[in-house]
Amino acid sequence: MAVTRDSRDQRDIGSRADLDALLRRFYEAAFADPLIGPFFTEVAGTDLDTHLPRIGDFWERALFRSAEYRRDAFGPHAALHSARPLTAVHFGRWVQLWRATIDGRHAGPLAERAKAQGERIAVAMLRRLGGPGASTDAPEGVGGSGGFVPLAALTLRSVA
Repeated sequence: MAVTRDSRDQRDIGSRADLDALLRRFYEAAFADPLIGPFFTEVAGTDLDTHLPRIGDFWERALFRSAEYRRDAFGPHAALHSARPLTAVHFGRWVQLWRATIDGRHAGPLAERAKAQGERIAVAMLRRLGGPGASTDAPEGVGGSGGFVPLAALTLRSVA
């Protein structure tokens, strides 16, 4: 039986240290995920220790408006998409993992903002990669609405 935590016992995302711990947990799960992990490990060959400070700057700027982030967030995703197409199913899984990781660690206004921002970014990336007529729906018979694929287990909710 999975242990679940009551969101009333969780605190909001309050610092860069909180973001760094959240991002490490999220990317460890994303790298291990059979659906989206290969994009990180095989296609991009992402080094987590190099990636985390950069993505931490991105999220620190998005949530706290305090970090300098002057990189092109779209470019690496476009390169991945050229090597192996990213679909609504892939972005849907990313959003699911992102939301589950946040819910497993934090509750509050900034946690909610992070979840909403993650979903907005995923939809914007998908549309930009697919062009003006890109659909955010999964192909017929795959996933659910918006390309969201059910997680096999929500173990992220029980890991501190």
